[in-house]
Amino acid sequence: MTYLPNIKSVLFLYLLFCTACNSQDIVQHNDGQDTDSVLDLVDPNIGSVHSRWFFYTPGAIPFGMAKLGPSTNGSYGNPSGWEAVGYDGRHESIEGFANLHEFQIGGFLFTAMTGQLQTVPGSLENPDEGYRSRFDKQDEHASPGYYRVKLKDYDVTAELTATERVGFHRYTFPKSDKAHIILDIGNQLGESGKVKDAAVTYHDNNTIEGWVVTYPEYVKKYQPDGEVRMYFSGVINKSPTSVGTFKGADRQDNNSSMTGAGSGLYMTFDTNEGEAIEIKAGFSYTSVENARLNLLAEAKDLNFDQAKANAREQWTSELNKIAITDQSRENKVKFYTGLYHALLGRGLASDINGQFPENDGTVGQIPLDENGDPIFKFYNTDSVWGAFWNLTQLWTLVWPEYYNDFVQSHLAVYKNSGWMSDGLANSKFVSGVGTNFVGLVIASAYQANIRDYDIELAFQAAYENEVRYENRNEGAGKTDLGNFVKNGFIPYLPGWDTSSEGSAFSVSHALEYSYSSYAVAQFAKALGKEEAYGELMELSRNWEKSYDEQIDFVRPRLASGEFLEDFDPFAPWVGFQEGNAWQYTFYVPHTPKALVKKMGDDKFVSRLDSIFTVSEKTGFGGEDIDAFAGLSYLYNHGNQPNLHIPWLFNFTSQPWLTQKWVRRICDVFYGVEEIHGYGLGQDEDQGQLGAWFVMSSIGLFDVKGLVERQPSFQFGSPLFDGIKINTPNGNTIRITTHNNAEGNVYIQSISLNGKPYHQSQIALNKLLDGAHLEITLGNTPNKFLFEDL
Repeated sequence: MTYLPNIKSVLFLYLLFCTACNSQDIVQHNDGQDTDSVLDLVDPNIGSVHSRWFFYTPGAIPFGMAKLGPSTNGSYGNPSGWEAVGYDGRHESIEGFANLHEFQIGGFLFTAMTGQLQTVPGSLENPDEGYRSRFDKQDEHASPGYYRVKLKDYDVTAELTATERVGFHRYTFPKSDKAHIILDIGNQLGESGKVKDAAVTYHDNNTIEGWVVTYPEYVKKYQPDGEVRMYFSGVINKSPTSVGTFKGADRQDNNSSMTGAGSGLYMTFDTNEGEAIEIKAGFSYTSVENARLNLLAEAKDLNFDQAKANAREQWTSELNKIAITDQSRENKVKFYTGLYHALLGRGLASDINGQFPENDGTVGQIPLDENGDPIFKFYNTDSVWGAFWNLTQLWTLVWPEYYNDFVQSHLAVYKNSGWMSDGLANSKFVSGVGTNFVGLVIASAYQANIRDYDIELAFQAAYENEVRYENRNEGAGKTDLGNFVKNGFIPYLPGWDTSSEGSAFSVSHALEYSYSSYAVAQFAKALGKEEAYGELMELSRNWEKSYDEQIDFVRPRLASGEFLEDFDPFAPWVGFQEGNAWQYTFYVPHTPKALVKKMGDDKFVSRLDSIFTVSEKTGFGGEDIDAFAGLSYLYNHGNQPNLHIPWLFNFTSQPWLTQKWVRRICDVFYGVEEIHGYGLGQDEDQGQLGAWFVMSSIGLFDVKGLVERQPSFQFGSPLFDGIKINTPNGNTIRITTHNNAEGNVYIQSISLNGKPYHQSQIALNKLLDGAHLEITLGNTPNKFLFEDL
């Protein structure tokens, strides 16, 4: 891969940068407190121990492409594409600062050092082997939109911030004639997978440009002929005294360009004490030219401090869309840190001109409006497995425009490839767990009146996702769909694989497909498609064929139709994806009352209440620092299949137990420490666990994932004294709690707009029209609160 830079454009970038920054200034940075305290209530370091690649990116704006953060072990990569890597709060050295962090995407490590030049990162065990540096926690500051740390080995202060598509680095050096900035471009980083090719070039006018092509593990599995491409174009505000390139320890001094895997570039400077050197780099997933365009459009007149101020202003605006009042600072920190992770998002992948990477490797073009602006933005995403119990409910209330763009993104992939995938890395199929809930997510958006897209195309894509099994693309997941559609169950096959013959996760898949069939059935009904509605409703009842009424557990069936004899309900992976029968027996979210009736109300309540009583002793999750901790437990809040379970009491004779146990999970599972943040080092899943806390702490949640034709929320016990949600339509949702004291977790009464309210649910449209809920709490249940139960 080669490219020819447009020299006039490159020179223009340089002149614009020089206008914004004086390269010879010796600066002192004042990092005073923001007047808007909401930023002080976000702590990005919470849960940073054993976190995923995309978790720790403080140098970013909401939903942005440029996501900057320190890397302590990103260069180690990971063998399967999902293991924790990147930044770990336990580590004591930093190898550099990565610019792109998404599911299966990682690129462009920048860093600085002084003294003898090193061109390999070195190891955590021996930082002196490379350019990495030790650091002290007291010298580290992370907040929304800004990161700062002192690289102790070199006496260099590094700072990060960003616009949507542009990353800003500032390195403040001591006096030195051997001050180096290193661009490690062509090596594996985070979840990126192995590097196939790369290039980096320094131009005489202080511009730097390059690209990298990677082969992530999930692309290898789900779209073997695919690859992920990343591009950058940047400018630096000081001329180096020398420039060289490298591949590993092999260095070529006085060389300005390098191609091939492992490519990197270094620049050496003479610096005065306290002199700052700034880099701003535009990014793109389509071309260097578009990276250059993104840089010009977003940052031509910005220096670091201006970009930082803008980023923090954007975070303040977005976070303040939900305002809470409470006496507990810890609960406010949990809330706004969770909301921060939900808004870091599944990040932007389209350029300022609307171009984006297509699934087939070409460059797509989003249609432009009358002002020449793209009509939507295209986004990357981790799997949406479980996102309907957190992110999509939050997006529906407060960020529907993002939700709409998310739907448009998946429809763009469908138009290009003929399939949808629940995970996207630059449009490439990266199915998180081999299933596919995108149809459900689209159906929910429609029911929530989020509809600025081709509705007929959306239904076609969603419908096919539920019933189209012949020659199904593995990247679309659900390769075992044929048995589900034809026979009503999926045969259990020992091992780890899923195919047209059956699956090692047969039961969990059948339950999931039943749920998503129901969701798309409601979509069909709303559009008057009665034949499709009937077909999908029939499929939605297939969960019953996995339910063993003799023991009241869901249970794997063999191809013969008989239940698996050697059955242990605690055993994970035997018929169940990342869980066990204790957990998945409750996975009938589309018709919870039918599940309660089948088990019997008394037994259902008793079993579920006992599960939480026992699970509280293990913090409602695993006891080890591991993403899969808790898979063999009764309940595991650290993983998606469990997230609706404490809300199921709302469909029984004892709804107050939802109020009790949801509050306990908020108190116990969620913490404010690096290790105890989202359980003990469990996978926060790109905003999912954070968004769950947000929705649960305001006391609104829908077990069904807002897929009904008239979607509604069930009530929980609000955590805060006051909650104010500013919706995009200009209306306000206010929730006021009375008698909110320690131990008062049970709802005594509810009023809506000043009138008594006795229903266990409230319609979404009532909330969006503007509503004031007043909820009085007490320390004993009001067993006669809801008239509809």
